Amino acid sequence: MNDDSWQTPIVMLAVDLVILTLRRSRLHILLVERGVRPHRGALALPGGFLRHIDEEIPDAARRELAEETDLDIETVHLEEFRVYGSPGRDPRGRVVSVAFLAIAPRLPEPTAGTDAAAARWQPVDGVLAGDVRLAFDHRRIAADGVERARAKIEYSALATAFCGPTFTITELQEVYEAVWGIQLDPRNFYRKVQKTDGFIIPAGTERKAATGRPARLFRAGPHKTLYPPMVRPVVSAALTGEGT
Repeated sequence: MNDDSWQTPIVMLAVDLVILTLRRSRLHILLVERGVRPHRGALALPGGFLRHIDEEIPDAARRELAEETDLDIETVHLEEFRVYGSPGRDPRGRVVSVAFLAIAPRLPEPTAGTDAAAARWQPVDGVLAGDVRLAFDHRRIAADGVERARAKIEYSALATAFCGPTFTITELQEVYEAVWGIQLDPRNFYRKVQKTDGFIIPAGTERKAATGRPARLFRAGPHKTLYPPMVRPVVSAALTGEGT
């Protein structure tokens, strides 16, 4: 190839955020209504292009997260999970997007960012089922982000990122049920959590449960990897209340 004829490809770099939280014991994802072309008026994942050539990619993700949630981003779990760069995924040109998963407990009503007309929390199940149409390839990105969370709470302590500083085992079970989309047997869940060393540690007894009795409080333990893992039950086992 003649080097004189080669030109640097024009590629734009962006970040997209799959922001998850529990609201009324259901897993929700943050969506924004696009206020600019293309796909003006359509729902999409929060995100945007790098602000300048010297901006680090994780810094761009943290900036977008702060703009959309108005939270102390130091309290939010944020991790990169995949890169999307198929030609034609964006009509503006060749756009490569680095996707991040963000998780925090009880996130408030969102604030629309700089190029969004509105922002809202949407139940994840409707998004994954296609009941809610998303711009670009954002449904695929959302599905990949949710599956990343579903898989990671099996073998890591990621589930505690959905909880506050202290929580009950019942609240932790609600996280697993919401993220996996199944019901778990409380006794089996309690037994598995208690035998997983370093997953959670006692934090006192202060809060009253629904029964009126004081509930034992816990906080995230020192171990980030769970052994034995909290294996996700197959659907047939979940329906019978077994395998948890």
